[in-house]
Amino acid sequence: MDLNHTIQQLIITAPPFLFALTFHELAHGYTAWKLGDPTAKDAGRLTMNPLKHLDPFGVLAFFL
Repeated sequence: MDLNHTIQQLIITAPPFLFALTFHELAHGYTAWKLGDPTAKDAGRLTMNPLKHLDPFGVLAFFL
């Protein structure tokens, strides 16, 4: 496989993946908050900012 093709694939697939991951976690937090669990709201995770949903150990575990 060509390196340019691989980089192009990564550039094309990364933004939708990041959006889906962020929206998914926002939905988890919002649902929990509406059902009475304030943990996500207290942690500042009721946002579409993807950096708020990333945790260093989780990212490391994902890539390992």
